[in-house]
This record gives sequence, structure tokens and C-alpha cells, in this order.
Amino acid sequence: MKSSFLVLFLSFFLVSCGIQSIPKANNAVEAEWAEVLNQYKRRTDLIPNLVSTVKGYASHEKETLEGVMEARAKASSIQVDAKNLTPENLKKFQDAQSGVTQALGKLMVVSERYPNLKANESFQGLQAQLEGTENRIAIARRRYIESVKEFNDLVTVFPTSLTNSFIHKLEKKPQFSVSEAEQKTPEVKF
Repeated sequence: MKSSFLVLFLSFFLVSCGIQSIPKANNAVEAEWAEVLNQYKRRTDLIPNLVSTVKGYASHEKETLEGVMEARAKASSIQVDAKNLTPENLKKFQDAQSGVTQALGKLMVVSERYPNLKANESFQGLQAQLEGTENRIAIARRRYIESVKEFNDLVTVFPTSLTNSFIHKLEKKPQFSVSEAEQKTPEVKF
């Protein structure tokens, strides 16, 4: 009787203690982060073609075009893999990507001034790809946020937090945050 109770207790402990669930959750966070990076890379890869197309129609918009390329270069220079994903590194990454988003927004405003550019098939195709990529980025970020929440729960909530403290010793993963600029409601004027 005692041995069956002990086996049952040990089975329950091993299943709920986090020995497997914490590393699995860590792997999920790493996989979701890789997908976030993949989607941002896709966006970065679209930029040169978009700038080139706009340049053909709006070459005197040099400042805007250079701003987009500078933002792209800055974002490309910040490499954050899952192993060095700290709150500070995530903030640097986010700031750089926010710069790309703002620069692309300015580029789209410039394109509004050029009806021939807006009608260009190449520009329309690139714009559609960019919009699709922005949606993919949002989905990838949401999935990353969910996987980080699950992981952080495992490493901070009893009983799995005990296993983490003694065996895995993993830290909480950082989450995306919303910058002050992103929190402001855009002003619409007619």
C-alpha cells in the first residue's frame, strides 16, 4: 500500500514539477522569437525594392528615401537571438523596428502625392506584400507574447518554480512593450 502511494506521489511530482515543461516552454519561446525575427527580416528585405520603385517616381523625395534606408540599416544591425533576449536588448530591437515602421509610414505618405506611383503595379504589389508582412509580424508577436507568458508562469509559479530554482535556473523572458509614440492616438484632420 505504501509503495503504491509512493509511486503515485512520485509520478504526480514528476509530471507537475516542471522538469520537462520548463525546457519545452523555453523551446517554444525560442521558436516563436525565431518567427518574429523571420517576419521582421521579410519586411526588411522588401524595403530596397520599395525604395527603388518610389525613387523612380519621386526622386526628389531624397530625405524620406534616405530615412527609410537608414532605419533599415539600423534595424538590420541589431541582432537579438533567443539566447541574449534581455529586456534591454528587446527594447533596442523594438526601438529599431519602430524606426522602420515610422520611416515606412512617411514613405507611404509621400506615395500619396504621386498618382502614377500609386497606380504602378510593382508599387501596388510591394505595398500589398508589406501589408501582409505587417500582419504576419503582429501574429508572430502575439504568439511570442503568449509563449513568454506560459514560460514565465512556469518559472515563477509554484510548484514548477521550485524545480526551476533548483534544476533549470532560467530567468523570466522579456515581453514586448508599447512605446509612448505607439500609445498616442493618431490625430486625424480633414
